[in-house]
Amino acid sequence: MGFNSSIEWTNATWNPVTGCIKISRGCQNCYAERLARRLQAMGQDRYARGFAIELHHDLVDAPLRWPKPRMIFVNSMSDLFHEEVPEEFILSVFGTMVRAKHHVFQILTKRSRRLVKLAPKLPWPPNVWAGVTVEARECISRIEDLQTVPAHVRFLSLEPLLTEMPALPLSGIGWVIVGGESGPGARLIRAEWVKKIRDQCVGAGVPFFFKQWGGTNRKAAGRLLDGRTWDEFPLTNQKTSRY
Repeated sequence: MGFNSSIEWTNATWNPVTGCIKISRGCQNCYAERLARRLQAMGQDRYARGFAIELHHDLVDAPLRWPKPRMIFVNSMSDLFHEEVPEEFILSVFGTMVRAKHHVFQILTKRSRRLVKLAPKLPWPPNVWAGVTVEARECISRIEDLQTVPAHVRFLSLEPLLTEMPALPLSGIGWVIVGGESGPGARLIRAEWVKKIRDQCVGAGVPFFFKQWGGTNRKAAGRLLDGRTWDEFPLTNQKTSRY
């Protein structure tokens, strides 16, 4: 977990679970796996087994000890709905989010089928947002799954964007994030793909956030799209702070 996250669309990260298994081509150059291996080499106890799934029971209630309201990305180093994460543990994580009403929690998963299966058993207060990663056209079914989840804010992360998305199903979607892949072996993103998604969001009245062009030097590539940044967020009554 960490404050002042460098991820542009959040404030902090919270990792009661670490580790994952690749399930689609968006996972090919997983940043979390690279970081986990680095932390393992540095002797970090939580990554002693590298990128294997680990449950950190002592971190489940951590956000309750953070007094200032924050926007928190849940499991930036894993997937809460991974098949190896027990249902009871997921329920305990949701229990913390229910109690920590002063924060906004952003849950992002590629395992939309398990999200759908468990959603009726989970509480969905306004401060818990549900999202799916959709990196390519073949992953569109994840959006259809998400549309059935009773979260107050449903969002999409199209990162790393690997194909064009000519007809996104945006009904019931409250936010769209787009980004290119970064780091070693980064695959190219095309400007026309991003612009078509932006135009779909504008037409549907969905907040659009462009995170990065990516590449091997993402800072140099920047975030400008048609000469400006796109930093739109869902409209909510929740107040959060980066500091």
